[in-house]
Amino acid sequence: MPTPSPSPSPSPSKRPAPLRRAARALWLMVMTACGAGTALAEQIVGARYAEPTPRYGHFALGPPHEYASLVARTNTGRELSLTLPPEAVFEDLAPRLVQLSAGTATVLLTIVSTQGKGSSLAVIGLNDTGTPDARPVELKLLAASAPIGTPNRWLNPVGVADLDGDGQAEIAAVTTPHIGGVLRVYRRNGAQLVEIASLPGFSNHVYGSPELGLSGVARIGERNVLLVPDARRASVRAMALRDGQLIETGSCPLPTPISGPDALRWCEDRLGAGEKK
Repeated sequence: MPTPSPSPSPSPSKRPAPLRRAARALWLMVMTACGAGTALAEQIVGARYAEPTPRYGHFALGPPHEYASLVARTNTGRELSLTLPPEAVFEDLAPRLVQLSAGTATVLLTIVSTQGKGSSLAVIGLNDTGTPDARPVELKLLAASAPIGTPNRWLNPVGVADLDGDGQAEIAAVTTPHIGGVLRVYRRNGAQLVEIASLPGFSNHVYGSPELGLSGVARIGERNVLLVPDARRASVRAMALRDGQLIETGSCPLPTPISGPDALRWCEDRLGAGEKK
């Protein structure tokens, strides 16, 4: 993935609304880490994309949702921006504020699309020096997945959660949701998001639509599971990560193809009620 260039930005920042109800537990964990008493001096608390551009021209989400830069706001009131090189864009609606393990800095999960390579997941955070009195001065690309490898091929994140109970969050996404979508689970290893499990047969997006909330994370019983529509978006499948494999633990057939997050809430309630019986 190309190296972006960071720079301070005077532009105002608005904290984006959460993309999915399924992220509520993670959001609470992030807010706890940002609160009083944390050892991390400065944290990202909001972010948005800026500088819409037609230079990539795929527009999986419809215009104008391809952007040249990202603006982040910290809990000190500072704003920082990161600008991608000319061959890349953020093909996304809004950066996702996430935490990959308890007690660590909040970071941003984004979708970066690059000419000739397609999309990849990218984790962006503060360039912290590690000293208590030092202020981070830049946004930095911390980790990325391998790109899909084909031009104009996109991916849609499902969510970020600890799927196997080890205290570290995994990142799930559906690659190529418009043509033979594959559910993939990644784990951060240094500067890489390494794929640890995958399974074909999913679609969590309709090409050209700005709706990204057709999949998410839910707490069913004692585990976090992924709620992801099948390839025809006619059923929501509950997928668990067990022993390094994605296993279906339940499903919710739908009367019509899924069009929004309400179907996920209904499925979560239905499967959760079944667990309590």
